[in-house]
Amino acid sequence: MNDDKEKETHRAVNPGDVISDEPQSIEEKAQQLAVDSPDITGDHITVPTYVIVDEPDGEEKALHHVKDADEISDVIRQARVDESGNRTWW
Repeated sequence: MNDDKEKETHRAVNPGDVISDEPQSIEEKAQQLAVDSPDITGDHITVPTYVIVDEPDGEEKALHHVKDADEISDVIRQARVDESGNRTWW
């Protein structure tokens, strides 16, 4: 069986979880949605494929919601620390 066809036939992930081999700009990544559908309650759920974060040098970085989940968690923890290094809760 053709490997490409087998991958397509047996893919067990959401299309938004797949990381494209094609180069994409930050803007293109920011527009991608991993999930865009109603959930079991009928609420419409959207989940971005990439979380765009600001680097200390001012550059933007696209973090994939699955592959970079640990780094996204680190960014969230850092956002909860004030200038004195004290953890703040919202």
